Amino acid sequence: MHHLTVPGGSAGCLPTTSLPNELRKCEPVKSPGLVRPAKRILVFRSELLPPSETFVTAQARALRLFSPFFAGLRRVPGGLPIDGEKVITLSSRDTLADRLHRRFFMSTGFAPRFARALRDETPALIHAHFAVDAAVALPLQKQLNVPMVVSLHGYDVTSTEEDLGSYAPGRIYLRRKTELHRRASIFLCVSEHIRHSALERGYPAAKLRTHSIGVDLAAFLPGPEIQREPIVLFVGRLVEKKGCTHLIRAMAFVQDRHPEAQLVIIGDGPLREQLRRQADATLRHCTFAGAQSNGAVRELMRRASVLAAPSVVASNGDSEGLGIVLCEAQALLLPIAAFRGPGISEAVVDNETALLVEPGDHRGLADAISALLTNSSLSSRLGAAGRRRAERNFSLARQTALLEEIYAGVMR
Repeated sequence: MHHLTVPGGSAGCLPTTSLPNELRKCEPVKSPGLVRPAKRILVFRSELLPPSETFVTAQARALRLFSPFFAGLRRVPGGLPIDGEKVITLSSRDTLADRLHRRFFMSTGFAPRFARALRDETPALIHAHFAVDAAVALPLQKQLNVPMVVSLHGYDVTSTEEDLGSYAPGRIYLRRKTELHRRASIFLCVSEHIRHSALERGYPAAKLRTHSIGVDLAAFLPGPEIQREPIVLFVGRLVEKKGCTHLIRAMAFVQDRHPEAQLVIIGDGPLREQLRRQADATLRHCTFAGAQSNGAVRELMRRASVLAAPSVVASNGDSEGLGIVLCEAQALLLPIAAFRGPGISEAVVDNETALLVEPGDHRGLADAISALLTNSSLSSRLGAAGRRRAERNFSLARQTALLEEIYAGVMR
């Protein structure tokens, strides 16, 4: 039973990936001009980090007044790289002993070497993403005796208790949620929909604040010449709430009218094979591209004519928090066809930056997609308004500056 401290990469440690985990050393690297602020923020996520959670690393990289490092129970195989920051995990592999070690910590909060490694980094605050993860981190918050900020993103406050109770971290959360409400300094809700959901589930109103993460507007820059192709793009996890099955049904109507239209699906998840079979049976052109890098997603957004976002409320209550991909699409002048609903209607404006139809209306979604494929003036109008909206409401730099004010406030 052990924890492993892994250097994150270029800022401060030489990558030594050819060595076994147990033998890796942290060696100083000269970084001219790089000066890290003294106050450290512990960014906690039990699983570091699913490919869909680029928003977590983007926010950490955007910090200017604080210096982040990451901690969690384990690294996700094939997960996001966390470049330039230190990463500390409870266990380094996925053997039976490692899994038992993680389960024991979740149940008891006892992992003295893990806690000591975190204490050595002298964090001034813990920022936990998702309430379930924050509940897992509560024992660390007590041992480190620092404030905790918790970001509520969606499933953690929209899923039913029955669903949350179906897996170990969810059961830990249900057992500790009252204590979490008491001990956390503030809960950051990515949308008003999430704030209302948190209120309905008993979160203390005085500790709830709506705060979205935002988009790096410099990275999501349209460029001088965008050459749109008849690509309908879907970006998201292949789970029920993302509604990809509805998009495939809609695309059958679209391709009847526009045989050249292509559906490109970026993302992975438990429904992938089921969706692939559905697409193979009904569509002419459909590509399942799997998880892709931020850069690859941006390039496809620059080529696509439509971003489709058919999100729905899942059978377990899980619903969209805000839909960061909608903010990214708007920054890149990409018009959106989507289902109207929680999380979506706060990210876009109907008939201004997107065309919205009622959830489950496949023909309506097909009509919206067809309009954006064929009406260039409509697409241009929605795209230009989308960029303005992104600059006004979803600037990562501005939202992170507000976050740093929140950090400073809870540290007082």
